Amino acid sequence: MESHNELGLARRDTKDLAVKLNELLANYHVYYQNLRAFHWNIKGGNFFALHAKFEELYTAAFETIDEVAERILTLRHTPMHSFSDYLATSTVQERKNLTSDKETVAATVENIGQIIHLEREVLALAGELEDEGTQGLISDDLNTLEKNLWMLNAFQAD
Repeated sequence: MESHNELGLARRDTKDLAVKLNELLANYHVYYQNLRAFHWNIKGGNFFALHAKFEELYTAAFETIDEVAERILTLRHTPMHSFSDYLATSTVQERKNLTSDKETVAATVENIGQIIHLEREVLALAGELEDEGTQGLISDDLNTLEKNLWMLNAFQAD
C-alpha cells in the first residue's frame, strides 16, 4: 500500500509536485529581485508610474514567494532557500542595469510569461494529484499574473 501524508496525497507524488513548486519558487525569487532593481533604477518620463507599479509587483511577488514556500512545507517537503540554487534553477534570468521604461517593462513581460508557463505545469501536475490546495494557490496567482501581463502589454502598445 502506498504511503500518504496527512493531506491524503501520495508521498511519492507530492515529491514531484514539490520539485515543480521549488522551480516556481526559484523563478519567483529572480523575478522579485528584477522588479526591485527596476523599481530602484527606473529613469525617464514614466518614472513615477513605473516606480509605483514595480513596487506593487514586487510586493505581490514577495507574498507569493512566501505562499509557495509554505505550500511546499505543507506538502512535507523542503523549500529551496539559497540564491545559488535559485539562480541555477530559474529560467527567469537575472537582469542588470536596465533603467528605461521599454527595457524594464519588456523584461517584466518576459518574466511573467515564463512564470505563467511554469504555473500551468504546476496546475496540471496538481490536477493529476487532485491537490486542490495547490491548485487554488496557483490558480489565484495565475489570474493575477495574466491581468498584470495584459496591463504591461497595454503600456507597451504604441
